[in-house]
Amino acid sequence: MRTALLQSSGRPGSVVENLKVLDAAAGRAAAAGAALLAAPEMFLTGYAIGDDIARLAEPADGDSADAIADIASRHGLAIAYGYPEREGETVFNSAQLISAGGDRLANYRKTHLFGCFEHDHFTPGEQPVVQAELDGITVGLMICYDVEFPENVRAHALAGTDLLVVPTAQMHPFQFVAEALVPVRAWENQLYVAYVNRVGQEGEFDFVGLSTLAGPDGVARTRAGRGEELLLADVDPAFLAASRKANPYLKDRRPGLYGSLI
Repeated sequence: MRTALLQSSGRPGSVVENLKVLDAAAGRAAAAGAALLAAPEMFLTGYAIGDDIARLAEPADGDSADAIADIASRHGLAIAYGYPEREGETVFNSAQLISAGGDRLANYRKTHLFGCFEHDHFTPGEQPVVQAELDGITVGLMICYDVEFPENVRAHALAGTDLLVVPTAQMHPFQFVAEALVPVRAWENQLYVAYVNRVGQEGEFDFVGLSTLAGPDGVARTRAGRGEELLLADVDPAFLAASRKANPYLKDRRPGLYGSLI
């Protein structure tokens, strides 16, 4: 399954402009044969926008979800994107997956909030594993800091995730996460990880780019630089199956020894 990663910060504070950026990227990705386009954390609104997070937050089935469903349907590819989700008075840092037919397949709320900024503006989610089937591939959703907790990714591996899509807002000086940790997570859990980041200065944050799609062999299939890019790489189920057979981490686990972890 060809997967496109949109490394961009869009236009912080403008949902209308970000939908335009997403629409254009979806057209380019579809023309290149992509079946899935992934956008960064909080792509719909921007990340460092302060109290505008609450003002611009929408329900999972809100107007912007409908607009993205239309984009997905017109271009014939699935779209995963980050956004602030409102449920009543509560706001979550969420990621949603919409099918090529415009159906909402999965919605994930970030479970591990990073730093004072996120704790001030969001409530953490409580469901660690959210998945959907896409073209015969089990796609899981996670957001940024979540992938830095090995238990989170292992839970996805045990639940059968093949491709873990991770919209992110990775900032300086933590670029080693994209460069080193993400490929290791893919290797130790025998799955693909699509890690798609923001770029440039936004408020107090300097986003480092370096988006990647890492395979179960720990090798980056594609790697962005520090600017805006649309990356393309393939998720190969046959290669994944062969890699899992050759590297049986999950089969060789001894859960009885791990009680102290919880």
